[in-house]
Amino acid sequence: MGNPREFLLSAWNENDCVHAVELLEKVELNGSNVLADRVYGARSIREYISERGANHAIPPQSNVSNPWPIEWHLYKERHLIECLFQKIKWFRRIATKYDKLGPSFLAFVYLAAIVILLI
Repeated sequence: MGNPREFLLSAWNENDCVHAVELLEKVELNGSNVLADRVYGARSIREYISERGANHAIPPQSNVSNPWPIEWHLYKERHLIECLFQKIKWFRRIATKYDKLGPSFLAFVYLAAIVILLI
């Protein structure tokens, strides 16, 4: 947990939850737990995770009329994801977005992920 699994580069003006299912298709989910923030609580995302045989720990947003149950002891581990993003930002080239082209930026994100795994 807390190690990089897969990355997907999207336009800066697109919401991340639009690409959530596309990213989850690249990862084996059967028997695992998916931890995500409230913005990923759309029914389509939760159903996709359940169909693939995984559990989700995604809390409902405050304005949801019928909130679903959540396993809070799993959700508390989400800090590991935030720690991973903080480690990626150690690499100045990524944090300041020096690369203007998407493929070269993504290549440096993968390089940073490899270094993080080796540390």
